[in-house]
Amino acid sequence: MPCSLARPDAVAPGAVRGADGGALLSRRFDVCCVGNALMDHLAFAEGRLVGELGLAPGGMTLVDIATTERIEAIVGAGEQVPGGTVTNTAVGIASFGGRPAFIGAVARDERGSRYELDLEAAGVHAVLERFDYDPAGDEAATGRCFVIVTPDAERTMATALGVGGRLDRDGLDEAVIAGSSLVYFDGYVLDLPDAEALVGRLVATAAAAGTSVALGLSDAALVRRHRARLSKLAAGEVDVLFANEAEALALTGAAAPEQAVEELRRAGLIVAVTCGPAGAVLATETERVTVPADEVEVIVDKTGAGDLFAAGVCFGLSLGLGIEHAGRLGSLAAGEVISHLGARPRVSLGDLARSRGLI
Repeated sequence: MPCSLARPDAVAPGAVRGADGGALLSRRFDVCCVGNALMDHLAFAEGRLVGELGLAPGGMTLVDIATTERIEAIVGAGEQVPGGTVTNTAVGIASFGGRPAFIGAVARDERGSRYELDLEAAGVHAVLERFDYDPAGDEAATGRCFVIVTPDAERTMATALGVGGRLDRDGLDEAVIAGSSLVYFDGYVLDLPDAEALVGRLVATAAAAGTSVALGLSDAALVRRHRARLSKLAAGEVDVLFANEAEALALTGAAAPEQAVEELRRAGLIVAVTCGPAGAVLATETERVTVPADEVEVIVDKTGAGDLFAAGVCFGLSLGLGIEHAGRLGSLAAGEVISHLGARPRVSLGDLARSRGLI
């Protein structure tokens, strides 16, 4: 139902028109993001260190909190900022001037308190399921992710989910989902113990409210772990699907990204596949466009490129823009975030988009 995202300029922010073009519906939020709440620790390190730590270069490895502390002792604390894939997307939407919400789980600890305060300061409405903190238990602390950036600008992640991994169906605020034009979650949610019930409730709540559903595939290894469930979601339960080339190939088994896009196209679905410096391909059943990558003088850190691309596209769709226009907003956001360390924009994406005539 992507057409239900339309927010015509002639109506107040938050008003969306149904797929049949009928009565306007009032929406409190443009996008509700659901996923893991993680405190990111960002640090530069040599590539050899990634192998020595036993991490998958350029990917995400699940570890325990003791391992993150060992990494910190080796590379330093680095820059700390609340993160997580869909959290980055929510912050990007706020930077565009949108109205995002985030649903996740934190502990009643210092990181959990900071997480909420930081999101609210960034313009994101935080809906957090809270768990008691136990300093002796890995699963009773707010999650954290060590993001190691190597000289080639590639990022490698060591993630300890902590209580973020305990987000369950009861943590979903159905009123927030129903009050959003779009709800966006990522494939990492499928690794949670309550994943099936959580995703089921999310999809059902969205369907009942006329809220569109977007899914990010997150990681090629994750796609291989959950290929059957992700294929079912892509075949009929979601309205927008985000992937990079490796993830699209892992999901479809296609030999090339172009073939993967063709296999994913269906009625009612927007497919967005990022292709690094080659830009991105966005397609519906009847339309296919290629959006060039934004020009960046120096690529410093690729962390968050996909997250911010999704922010631009989701924000564009919430405005009722076409897929090419929304894709250009995604390209702009991704280009900004890879020009510096960290997965959050350092300038107003709304101002940047207005300077380009995109909004």
